[in-house]
Amino acid sequence: MSAPNNRVTLAVGPGVTADNETRYIVGTLNVTGGTTTPGGPVGQDASQYVLTFSEEFNSGFDTSKWNNHIWYETPNPTINYAVKNGVLKIWPQRDASGSFFNRTIDTDGKYYQTYGFFEMEAKLPIGRGVWPAFWLFNHPGDRRPEIDIMEAYPGGGPNSGWGDANLHPVAFAATVWPNGASNPNAGHKTLQTVDLSAGFHTYAVKWEPGRQTFYFDGQPFWTVNVSMADPMYIMLDLWFGSASGTPDSTTPTGEGNSFEVNYVRAWQFRSSEAAPAID
Repeated sequence: MSAPNNRVTLAVGPGVTADNETRYIVGTLNVTGGTTTPGGPVGQDASQYVLTFSEEFNSGFDTSKWNNHIWYETPNPTINYAVKNGVLKIWPQRDASGSFFNRTIDTDGKYYQTYGFFEMEAKLPIGRGVWPAFWLFNHPGDRRPEIDIMEAYPGGGPNSGWGDANLHPVAFAATVWPNGASNPNAGHKTLQTVDLSAGFHTYAVKWEPGRQTFYFDGQPFWTVNVSMADPMYIMLDLWFGSASGTPDSTTPTGEGNSFEVNYVRAWQFRSSEAAPAID
């Protein structure tokens, strides 16, 4: 993942155009954790999709779906994640050595899909250094295709545009990397929002052959035209650093400052042009 710097603020009503760009009111969805039965993606025609992955976090942490570390790491034994009351929580925590450490929850080796609609409902943490993210990824051979659906860097503060004076997240970014973060990206966009730590919001991508469209609370805010055909798995993580700075004694630790995920869902297109799910 890389810290993008190209921002777009969507702040007027649907259908209104400015600078030849359709703009929308954002930040209007504020949902608390629940047990809603999955239908279609938020803001989409449900009849055009088939549900292929649904994690509502109503049955604890399911190790048949999720790993608790990225493939190249040994998992840190300090526990900083849990599933409680139907919500996955990942929080900043110091380990036995006194250091903050990254935590990745992913479906590597357990669930992959090429194309479709991928959606998360979540509430973000605050503080210096915190770097929550929701992305699609794979590591075939030496390649690292990646679609970053949501990355936030609240620790950057108001001068960075990522956080407010209290280091609450007021922006997030999407980025597309056809061959990995060490190669040129196909584009990135940063969206200014309401305080994303104050309530739950949905973050999503519609991944089609030759195009990806990104959504916040069911409303599109960016489209990039690039072909990516590798199956990818789902990643949720709380890392530290990049544009969020270095965590320190001011960074709130513990469950009360969690990256909270109410659900993660994926759908395949009913159209025959898209590749089937792989799991």
